[in-house]
Amino acid sequence: MIRVVVAEDLHMIRGALVALLELEQDLRVVADVGCDGAMAAALEHHPEVAVIAVGEPRSQGISTAVRLKEELPSCKTLILTNLYHPAVAREALAAQVGGYLLKDAPPVELARAVRRVAAGHRVVDPHLVRVARDRRCPVLTPREIDVLRLAADGAEIAEIAARVHLSVGTIRNYLTSTVTKLDARNRLDAVRIAREAGWLI
Repeated sequence: MIRVVVAEDLHMIRGALVALLELEQDLRVVADVGCDGAMAAALEHHPEVAVIAVGEPRSQGISTAVRLKEELPSCKTLILTNLYHPAVAREALAAQVGGYLLKDAPPVELARAVRRVAAGHRVVDPHLVRVARDRRCPVLTPREIDVLRLAADGAEIAEIAARVHLSVGTIRNYLTSTVTKLDARNRLDAVRIAREAGWLI
């Protein structure tokens, strides 16, 4: 039986992760907590794997994984994220976490990744490896980058639409898609993430 701690701040997502894992006969969730409780839960329950969500570029999830490796080496860490941020991917790879998986991976991949990490293997989504090595933005389309660049320059949606000869609704859709892909809080946060990554040169 592989004992697992799940750390995710959003209750609904955390519940879904727990439910998915508990469908597996060889996996047992011994604690589910918010991300700030991951360390304490792991030290209390001594799981084989801690599944820790990283929800924003400066999340404490990776630093928690590093602490776990130092203080509880028997516990492997699987980082679960929606982020396509190069700095985060590079930080996670450098930290030598047990695994790094995208939240939009097929559900079966989660259980498979937990098993592999518990067995001492390293599981890293190949797309994130490419993101970590490339300062370009393979996630956003060229049009999404163009629209975000105009938004970063202060242009309003109607102005962007006029400049690129698209409808206001289409521009809204591009910006919404960009915010979602970058796991940003809003348009300004998406601009910040893209600038830090060097995508809006």
